Amino acid sequence: MLIELEKLPNGLLEAAPTKLINILQGPSLIHLPGKNPEPLFIAVLQHGNETTGFLAVQKILKKYQNEQLPRSLSIFIGNIFAAEKSARRLEDQVDYNRVWPGHQYGECAETKMMQQVYDIMKARKPFASIDIHNNTGSNPHYACINRVSSETLALANQFSHTIVYFTRPLGVQSKAFTEICPSVTVECGKVGQSFGVPHAVEFIDSCLQLEELENDENDPAKNNIYSTVAIVRLSKDISFSFIDQASDILLDPSLDDYNFRELAPGTLLGSYKQDAFRGIEVWNNEGNNVAEEYFDFEKNEIRIAKSVMPSMLTLNELIIRQDCLCYLMERFDRNSFKEDVLG
Repeated sequence: MLIELEKLPNGLLEAAPTKLINILQGPSLIHLPGKNPEPLFIAVLQHGNETTGFLAVQKILKKYQNEQLPRSLSIFIGNIFAAEKSARRLEDQVDYNRVWPGHQYGECAETKMMQQVYDIMKARKPFASIDIHNNTGSNPHYACINRVSSETLALANQFSHTIVYFTRPLGVQSKAFTEICPSVTVECGKVGQSFGVPHAVEFIDSCLQLEELENDENDPAKNNIYSTVAIVRLSKDISFSFIDQASDILLDPSLDDYNFRELAPGTLLGSYKQDAFRGIEVWNNEGNNVAEEYFDFEKNEIRIAKSVMPSMLTLNELIIRQDCLCYLMERFDRNSFKEDVLG
């Protein structure tokens, strides 16, 4: 059940993410007035262990505690139940960032809640939407977009000049909100890294100060865009490990060093036993398993078959089970996209 508030509840600015359960009765949408009434929407803690966004929001609100915000804010604080346990999601929960309008789930309490948030914000006509996340593997800070338009690129460039365009997975917040305003997801590195929270604070503050979104497409330092072409998942019926030699699939223990690196054909990622390679699924944007297009499985080795760049490679086995092993990217080619996608 969504809690909607028009002011900050007592204790929110001091609470640790694990203690929000004592302050909020559930996922909450908080509206705060600012000089510019067109609100900036911020989503945090969609994954309960990704705390950088919430900590950054606390710092922003403390900064403006004794003065009016430059722009109205609407803040969605998501999975406080998982945050209490420092988990991405609880085992009996759906992923909060897979159940927004456009999802592929059946109807459930969470899909209804996200539809409610969407409808409320659509009526409020937001200036922009930002969803703040962390990675578990070694990744640079980067922005993700679902529509390549001048306004969306301008928003993404406020955070990073490394930008990823994606259309899958379905049901993510940024893709839903791109129908009503410029929308971006930002990835702030691992939880606890020293620059994560300050970078998110700087980004939020810059968005609050903006009067409009304009992108200089002729600036060669901008618009370094990659396109996600596939998601790599491991089937639940195979075992995998980074250290256990007895596992069906044994992955390179330094695998996340490959994030945002162009990998040449032949790059070794791991090994497998018998026919366990069939448990490596590579789903493209059309929903087809194209594993053998991107990987070679000869001599019980897992090697890259074509030049590609991974992102979100992680060594966290629970995250791999709950989400994916990684995403595969190629450099974005504007000429291959229709005008309605480009915006």
